Amino acid sequence: MSADTPQPDPLLDDLMPWAVGGLRLGRDWVAAPDPAALRTRWSVLAGAEGAERDRLFRPSRSRTPTAPAAALPGQRSAGTARFADAPGPCPDPVRVLREPFDEQWLLPDQRLIDTARPELWRVLDEHQLFLVESPEPLVTAHLPAGRLGRIRPLHRRPGGGEPNLAPGLLPLLGERHGGRVTPQDVLCWILAAARPGPRGYEVPLAADSGRWRAGLELGHRLLTVQLRGARGGEAPRLPGGRRPYVRSAVGGWPGGITYDAETETLALGSGTVSPVPTGAWEYEVQGVRVLESWFAARTAHRGPEADGLAALGPAEWPQSWTSELLALVTTLALLAELAPERAAFEPGPSLSAAELRAAGVLPPPAWSRRPASVLDHQEEGPGGQFALL
Repeated sequence: MSADTPQPDPLLDDLMPWAVGGLRLGRDWVAAPDPAALRTRWSVLAGAEGAERDRLFRPSRSRTPTAPAAALPGQRSAGTARFADAPGPCPDPVRVLREPFDEQWLLPDQRLIDTARPELWRVLDEHQLFLVESPEPLVTAHLPAGRLGRIRPLHRRPGGGEPNLAPGLLPLLGERHGGRVTPQDVLCWILAAARPGPRGYEVPLAADSGRWRAGLELGHRLLTVQLRGARGGEAPRLPGGRRPYVRSAVGGWPGGITYDAETETLALGSGTVSPVPTGAWEYEVQGVRVLESWFAARTAHRGPEADGLAALGPAEWPQSWTSELLALVTTLALLAELAPERAAFEPGPSLSAAELRAAGVLPPPAWSRRPASVLDHQEEGPGGQFALL
């Protein structure tokens, strides 16, 4: 390749080398928008026997009521004996990201989950952030547990230790732009500058410090909105003092969700919320309106296809869901306002591939694509046996 040939920008896969496939639950009933419903489902399953228990459990090749499994790291309340023999107490549901911008709850018991990705649970703590690739880079403080694409933790170890970044990247950027660069700075830059390409997400790294600072500022705003107040941040607010309010309470069970653009009113049955900016209502992910998808997930247990444990859910619309809806409307409205700015952002001239190679950034070493060894205690394996470390 000649010196005049344009060099391809580095890939997200090289800058954040350790990536994990998404969790495969295997059965929808282990996750739900309502934690109380999960506790009810557990109680019903634990009290069932024989063929009825199998019907409710919905066995797969990976998980059956008679198959033991190890405890999930950090979830010591979950049992490891065969569920059919000793279900144990219901583990406390944990918050997860099920779909883009849809935070739900999960029963953290590996006996119930086909592919739980224990390596992610080992690094899940109050310092961790996860970058998911569906369909654009999205950051969450909760464990992604849906069809969201590959998951890239920001840190390879608990406590915010050892960033999941190509070795040499932070020193190179700090030297180039005249200051300390943090792992979260790189995450913000990725949110602002990453673009899909034929090889995967490409992330041009600015050679100009002014463009670097502009990208960090935009990425920080995107990150703040996406985190929605998690990790000690402030919950995002609409500019000018606007905020959506409940104009009439959602009573009983809403039969559908509709939107009136003229009055900026969102209706859930007889309940109404306004003002809801048009950008929030029209915000889509892969051609599906997020607000409609969010509502559908909360009414699925009442639909004609709901069966078994998945049909167990609240009898009336929980007030907490309305509060979640108000926060979601704000998030989507702000992201809709930022979308044109992100689409127009130009990172300017990029660091050359030769400079990245000289700094040891490219190619990332093989070890950086594997989980770090973070085991500092014994983990309980199937049947209560401790794993040999």
